[in-house]
Amino acid sequence: MHWQMPENLSTPALLVDHCTLVGNIARMAAEMNERGVDLRPHAKTHKSLDIAALQRAHGATGLTVATVGEAEVFAAGGHDDLFIAYPVVAQRDKAERLARLSGSVRLSVGVDSIRAGELLAKAGLSGALRAMVEIDPGQHRSGVVPSEAGALAAALVDLGLRVEGVFTHGGHGYRTLDAPEGAARDEVEGLQEAVAALAARGIPAVRVSAGSTPTAARSAMRPVTEERPGTYVFNDRQQVALGTARESEVALAVAATVVSTAAAGHVVLDAGSKALGSDRPGWLEGFGVVPELDDAVVTSFSECHGIVALGDRRPPPIGTLVRVVPNHVCPTVNLFDFYHVVSNGEIVERWPVSARGHLS
Repeated sequence: MHWQMPENLSTPALLVDHCTLVGNIARMAAEMNERGVDLRPHAKTHKSLDIAALQRAHGATGLTVATVGEAEVFAAGGHDDLFIAYPVVAQRDKAERLARLSGSVRLSVGVDSIRAGELLAKAGLSGALRAMVEIDPGQHRSGVVPSEAGALAAALVDLGLRVEGVFTHGGHGYRTLDAPEGAARDEVEGLQEAVAALAARGIPAVRVSAGSTPTAARSAMRPVTEERPGTYVFNDRQQVALGTARESEVALAVAATVVSTAAAGHVVLDAGSKALGSDRPGWLEGFGVVPELDDAVVTSFSECHGIVALGDRRPPPIGTLVRVVPNHVCPTVNLFDFYHVVSNGEIVERWPVSARGHLS
């Protein structure tokens, strides 16, 4: 990260380097275009209408979201092709909200059970939206095994639902440092089996969707027709460690201030768990790194205190402004109301985190 720090800043604050952000967006768009694969980025990472507009301007065919609430925010912001890549359950208020959404945008939703299909049909949504059958490529979170995709798709068709295709998420690409390649292979092979299972039932898979920043470049091949990476817009400490991004491609950091040097061997920042998030894979130490302190690690924190181990380093003066590169940007973003957009060391804009907190 080579950008300069703005000094006129109240911390903790969410910083985005505009040049790096646009470069990341353009690079992924160009790669998917070269491979002939549609790009439907996952907006749960940035939750920003401004960033979504940049993605669409660079050729994204639509957006992926995680919740009905996120879909509502992006629909209200003018985005008309949305995929809720999640096992949607059309109960209580969600049935009515999905009906409103499907009347204003091209809406597709994830389904991994007959019961979920029954609830969509009961809510009168059979002809209003498109169902995407979710398969499990090995993450073992949600989704049916690929061989069962055809039976589920046929059951959904019998309920009157329009089945558009199949999707998966290679989230097990985060399990170890060498996991992305195998996870991408699992995605492709699982989708191939699922497409064949649908074809055996006479159901064409018009969309075959894979999604994960670490696996996107590796799984963008037949039969995949679209990719849904999210973190690539900013990148983070995990992506650098996995080899998915270079340090110069990290576009987001949390600005923090050194507030205490009283204890030997570490300093305290005003960015704790309520600013950085608490994600920590087993293969990373701590909760973030501080470029201004030679990538010293945030080894522990409380809600508003971030403890940075200095080792033999000399502590910086109280009041020093630093950046923390978080392990995982997605939960970090959801902790802030807006982005400070930085260009050449100056804050040039403030963009709201438009879908912050829209978890239902």
